[in-house]
Amino acid sequence: MAPRHFGFGAPVDPGTGTYARGVAGPSPLHRRDDTTAAVTREIVDYVVDRMAMSPPPLDAPRSPTELAAATGTMITPDGLGYEQAFALFREVLAPACISSDHPRYLAFVPTAPSEAATLFDLVVSASSIYGDWWVEGAGAIFAENATLRWLADLAGFPEGAGGVFVSGGTAGNLAALTTARETWRRRHGRGQRLAVACAPSAHSSIRLAAMVTDVEMVTVPGDDRGRLTGPALRNACAAAAADGITVFAVVATGGATNTGIVDDLAGAAEVAGEMGAWLHVDAAYGGAAMASTMGRPLFDGVERADSFVVDPHKWLFSPFDCAAIVYREPKLAGAALTQHAEYLETLDATGEWNPSDFAIHMTRRVRGLPLWFSVAAHGTRAYDQAVTRGLELARAAARMIADAPHLDLVMEPELSVVLFRRTGWAAERYQEWSDAALAAGTAFVVPTVHDGETVFRFCFVNPTTTEDDIAAIIAAMG
Repeated sequence: MAPRHFGFGAPVDPGTGTYARGVAGPSPLHRRDDTTAAVTREIVDYVVDRMAMSPPPLDAPRSPTELAAATGTMITPDGLGYEQAFALFREVLAPACISSDHPRYLAFVPTAPSEAATLFDLVVSASSIYGDWWVEGAGAIFAENATLRWLADLAGFPEGAGGVFVSGGTAGNLAALTTARETWRRRHGRGQRLAVACAPSAHSSIRLAAMVTDVEMVTVPGDDRGRLTGPALRNACAAAAADGITVFAVVATGGATNTGIVDDLAGAAEVAGEMGAWLHVDAAYGGAAMASTMGRPLFDGVERADSFVVDPHKWLFSPFDCAAIVYREPKLAGAALTQHAEYLETLDATGEWNPSDFAIHMTRRVRGLPLWFSVAAHGTRAYDQAVTRGLELARAAARMIADAPHLDLVMEPELSVVLFRRTGWAAERYQEWSDAALAAGTAFVVPTVHDGETVFRFCFVNPTTTEDDIAAIIAAMG
């Protein structure tokens, strides 16, 4: 019997069903045929329909046991085929994921990518651009750099500032603090007990970065709103110095995740300057407010920082995953983070801008391009309006909460986070309400802890959320 052929070149042994030894043939993974064309149209239609949903489905998670029963065995030797695999995603897997762009998703920090950014994310995925080296991705990197320049201008950074788009604030904070540590060591040598100073409200990734870089933490007591202030920072650093600890970096928060509070950036800059310490502003969530005429005054002092992080996938309407780390002097990051190997020397010799030099990574997709396309298409005034909407929603929610007899406002909002308590409820009741509201498709609002007390938290970044949405959630808590 002659070997069978499956239409894409490789002869198969009829007895074993395997490819003939040494003859793999063209890859079935890369074959383009009528089936490929059909599934392409189906997926594009799905994307168009998903983007047109107003609102999108809120959906909810399912347990591993439920998902296993609903999917069966998904990874098999011969494959399920495009149609069945896509049906599993569409009908089982996607509905088991909460849509973070739903207007009543007010938990954690949502995302609400613009249509322009979402569409261009498809283009980025289809274009197979390697985003770490200029020689391979010059045009895309040039566009990303223009977008980074816009972000640098929002912060008041000088000409020559720049950085790179990374996966998230954690990666950006780690790159900044690694750069800060190496810069200090080049200037002052090794052998000192080094520490990062920040307030308790700093993001958990700062503690993680300190662990990874093997430095200590100096905790600066916050004021009555949890802010790091200049006087408290000065006192904490002096106390650390008395114990033989040198603060080489100060991390100020540009919008605490839990409360939305912005630290005293000007005070932090003054004290960091006195000590010769690196000032990093973690504005992963709140930094988008620098694009808002209404929000920018809260960030006075950020222009004196050595670096800052902002996540466009949070409040600048870009898809996951996208964060920007921006340095006042990128050459310091390059000196600390550039990787060296025989096969990389030709890249260094060109003298061009290689994004691999500015964070702890090598392989990188050009994740800043969806933001570039959206900003280029809509303009910066549209971003001002869209970000300002989040600030307005927070203030509207605060007024509604203050007027609701069953709710108490914990603090006036500064950015777009609102903390409030449901009077008479224990911690367990908060979680029960949250679970029931999600199961009913009402909203995704989760409790948090503030000053040891369980409270509710709204976070507004989606401009499609309305005052009616807020009122309906508040009424459901009655």
